[in-house]
Amino acid sequence: MTTHIHSPTSTTIRADLARSWLLTAATKPGAFARPPNVDAIILDVEDAVAPNDKTGAREAVVDWLGRGGGEDAWVRVNDATTPYWADDLEALAGLPGLAGVMLAKTESGNQVDATSELLPHGTPILALIESAVGLEAAPEIARADGTFRLAFGSGDFRRDTGMSDDVMAMSYPRSRLVIASRAARLPGGPIDGPTVSANDTILQRDCEATVSLGLTGKLCLHPDQASTINRALSPSTHDIEWAREVIADLGADGERVRDGSDLPRLAKAKKFTHLAEAFGLG
Repeated sequence: MTTHIHSPTSTTIRADLARSWLLTAATKPGAFARPPNVDAIILDVEDAVAPNDKTGAREAVVDWLGRGGGEDAWVRVNDATTPYWADDLEALAGLPGLAGVMLAKTESGNQVDATSELLPHGTPILALIESAVGLEAAPEIARADGTFRLAFGSGDFRRDTGMSDDVMAMSYPRSRLVIASRAARLPGGPIDGPTVSANDTILQRDCEATVSLGLTGKLCLHPDQASTINRALSPSTHDIEWAREVIADLGADGERVRDGSDLPRLAKAKKFTHLAEAFGLG
């Protein structure tokens, strides 16, 4: 998608459609508020926090979320094999500002189920897949009742498998998450891993790969990356104009559809129109 128009920074984006997901260390409470250009923020008590700092970071998150009246935030909790996991969930359960949790290093549907059981009913879970074991279990993880969206922990996945960050090398795991997500009828597409480099050209390259492989969100490590991610993962001006022309030609309800080949075009046009409205695009 190219030649994008900017979405207003004040738009609140539904979590199933959210494009930019900012990971923020739980040791930095001054950065807990969601920047206006970021669709969703994840307060990280896992990788971004050293073992000796876990308790203090968790307490900072609980204090911030428990105040109420502010914007909701997601929390990346420690993985289910660690001694911190149950403590994280016990502390977070029922907090008014908790939008949902990201479960680190998810490797089975049972881990999602166990996490769901320790949280209020219906709490959405982002299942972060970061290993070969997790990728092989992706269909099972996607079908777990508590799973809201899948996410790709690309850095840890590369360390686990020895694969490079080359777009071609990463196409299989990304595609597998997309297929598992779609087959499980999850409400939103997978969230791609972050781009570590501060180079805008590399970020744009990675975003193009994200879009081409069917992922619909992307983690980011700095709020400055969010605008590029949002543009890349949104319908372009050309997409929106094309969609309007198709709907005008075929009818919003398909009343002027001529043959079966028109139906996929209409479905795509309606998707672009829906996303444009959700993202506040003209």
